[in-house]
This record gives sequence, structure tokens and C-alpha cells, in this order.
Amino acid sequence: MKSFFRILSAGLAISIMTAAAQAQVADRKSLTLEGAKKVITAATAEAKRLNAPGGVIAVVDDGGNLMALERLDGTFAAGATISIGKARTSVLFKRPTKFFEDIIKNGRTAMTSLPDSLFTPLQGGVPIIVDGQIVGGVGVSGAASAAQDEELAIAGANAFAMKNANPEMPSAPVAYFEKSKVSDSFAKGAVLFDSSDKYMVHTSRRDKAGLAEVHAKDADIIYVMEGSAVLVTGGTVIDPKTTATDEIRGREIKGGETRVISKGDVIIVPAGTPHWFKEVTGAITYYVIKAR
Repeated sequence: MKSFFRILSAGLAISIMTAAAQAQVADRKSLTLEGAKKVITAATAEAKRLNAPGGVIAVVDDGGNLMALERLDGTFAAGATISIGKARTSVLFKRPTKFFEDIIKNGRTAMTSLPDSLFTPLQGGVPIIVDGQIVGGVGVSGAASAAQDEELAIAGANAFAMKNANPEMPSAPVAYFEKSKVSDSFAKGAVLFDSSDKYMVHTSRRDKAGLAEVHAKDADIIYVMEGSAVLVTGGTVIDPKTTATDEIRGREIKGGETRVISKGDVIIVPAGTPHWFKEVTGAITYYVIKAR
């Protein structure tokens, strides 16, 4: 009988230790070689669809280690090194490389001091995400343009999107706002829709100049409904202050590009780009779609 209790106690102890160990270890997905090849196939198919003149497609794992690479005909030799760097940067910093190119372009040149082995701040690198986990990255270099590099990389990163989609999962409800509610929202300037972690819809109204703004994670897609204003984009924010998480405000912008926007115009301000309504003529109303 005593032996039985000793065995039972030992079993319980092992169970408790196993449960404790499991609580301290997270389950992680990993990218296989087959998966890496699937990413390259998807990016190559997109290159053919767009009639891209060339390109090197590199896939790395979640530690930035090269798993697969394919060089399309006509691509310059250095494209391989660049594409690997883009893929590695997107994984190690957990965001598309265009984010860093834009930041450096807008004046934060200190980031270029990071070692080349870790940091390639050129558009065309995208993390590969499966079920909310970054499992690797894909980088493309040598297509027709930097924008097309990114298009091919996105197509590769999305190779698992259809596989991971759950047709049984209910879709989000359709949001509808009748014109009276939209008019009331424009009258005071308000957030019309904020029920998604991917985008928001603002109905904005200004009758005077505002502060310089930088949104670290949100791109602003602006569509002018009425009125006009002088908008400055890029440049350097003067007296910058962090007002909320990933949000910076300042007194004005030095340098940058100045343009007059008016009814019917659309302007897209990428995340991390300073922008400032410098002058407003009368009043201006406009939609802002904040995309993350």
C-alpha cells in the first residue's frame, strides 16, 4: 500500500512539473521549406501577371536565416543580396521595410547607422504572418520599381491567406451610416467608424491651421469633400512631443512638400510621414481613412 502511494505521489509530482513547464513554453508555428517554396511560387506568379522585367525573391525564417531564393531571368546580380537583406529586416523588426525607408526619407537618418547585416531599409520586404505569428519574411529586389518589389513580396507573403481562411467564421457586420448621421458627424468632426484593428473612418472639419502630426502606425487616406487648405507633407517636425502611443505632435514642419488640396482631391500620407494643415481657407471638410 505504501508503495502504491509513493507511485501515486511521484505521478502527481511529474504531472505538476509537466504542467508548469508547458505554462512557460509557448507553441510557435514555423515555416517549412515547402512553405518557403510556396511563397516563392506565389511571388513568381504575381511577377508574371504584372509582366515584371525581373526580380530576386528571398524567403527567410523567423530568425532571419535564408531558406529559399529564386532569381528571375534578367535580374542584376546584386539583387540576391539586397532581397535577402529586405526579407531579414522585415522579420527582425517585425514590419515591412517600406516603413523604415519612409522614416529615413523624412529625416531620421540616424537609422542608417545600423549594421548592414541586420538592416536593409529599402521597400520590398514583408513579414510572413500565419495565425497572427510571424513565421518568416520575404524580400524582393530587381523588379520594375520599388513599389513593384513590394507588390511581389506581398503576393508571396499572402500565399497562406486562403489556406488559413476559415469559411465557417462569421464575418464582421456591415457598417451603414445614413446621410443625416454623416452630415452631423462632419459638422463637428468626429470618428465615424472605429470597430476594426485595421482601419478607422474620420469625418474631419477644420476652419484653421492645426498642429504638425506624425502617426507611427497609421497611414492617412484623405478625401476632400468641401473647401481647400495648404497641406505640408514630409520635412521635420518642430518641437515634437509624444501625445499618445505612436502619436507625435509639433508646432510646425520645416521643409517638406507644400500643396493646396481642395474638393475632390485624394492624398495618401504613409505611416511615419509628418503632415501639417498649414493654412485653411474658410473651412475644409474631408474624410480620413486611417489604415494600419
